[in-house]
Amino acid sequence: MENKPSHFSSLLFLLIPLVLFSTANCGIVTYWGQGDEQLHEGTLSEACNSGLYQIVNIAFLSKFGNRNRPPHVNLASHCNNVPNCHKKVGKGIKNCQSKNVSVLLSIGGASEGYRLSSAHHANRLADYLWNNFLGGQSSQRPFGDAILDGIDFDIEGNRGDPENYAVLAMKLREHMDKKKRKFYLSAAPQCPFPDHNQNPALSKVHFDFVFIQFYNNPDCQVASNHFRRSWNKWTKTIKAHKFYVGLLAMPAGSDTGYVPPETVLNKVLPFVKKSPKYGGVMLWNRGLDKNSGFSAKIHDSVNE
Repeated sequence: MENKPSHFSSLLFLLIPLVLFSTANCGIVTYWGQGDEQLHEGTLSEACNSGLYQIVNIAFLSKFGNRNRPPHVNLASHCNNVPNCHKKVGKGIKNCQSKNVSVLLSIGGASEGYRLSSAHHANRLADYLWNNFLGGQSSQRPFGDAILDGIDFDIEGNRGDPENYAVLAMKLREHMDKKKRKFYLSAAPQCPFPDHNQNPALSKVHFDFVFIQFYNNPDCQVASNHFRRSWNKWTKTIKAHKFYVGLLAMPAGSDTGYVPPETVLNKVLPFVKKSPKYGGVMLWNRGLDKNSGFSAKIHDSVNE
């Protein structure tokens, strides 16, 4: 039996495109943890108190552990000779969440010293992350009783069989889906498609956010001729919920691909906002952003 469309249902149909292209839940994401707290980056609470960010990723859990050693969180100078550092970060996490800023733990990074050696290792790491940072239980939680909002994959370089990262993501998603509270999975792949390390995970597991690094990759970074092609490939192929344009917050060291805020406002945002999967902008990193004021210059336009 066919239902006749009502005026109300017709109105809903007309409103669907507006809902799909709404930027109400869009924002700026940054990475915190690898800067100098005294000179540049500031505390986690200061980052969230700025009102600039939708998500802050704590960078990084940079060692995945083995039979003899547990995984390790490296917060650079934030925790060098600082008593009770991780507990202070735990208080910062709670402060951020009280301001509706989601806080994720990013695993990996560009440093050496981590890899997944097997599917068993991947499952073991997933259980560790769940019990020590998310919704599980452990007497050894590094950030105390603070419960993070999710896990971010920033897997760079040769880090073992990429299929192991799919196993890791599957196990994490399994844990997350058993809870009423929402937990997030995100990834920060390089812009060349597909990303060697993360393609199996992104293809087989639902990710909430993808922060594509459109820098340090001359063939597809924002200033290249293939930026738009890369963005379209990612957003149309990977079945994630939201995609973010990853940018450098200022020129720094050996990093390449920086573009000024004016370029983002005039050229980048008008293009990427056409995608129904547009989520916002990811900036590397909080320390650089604090010094350059990049996010403050684009904040309103990201959400318009």
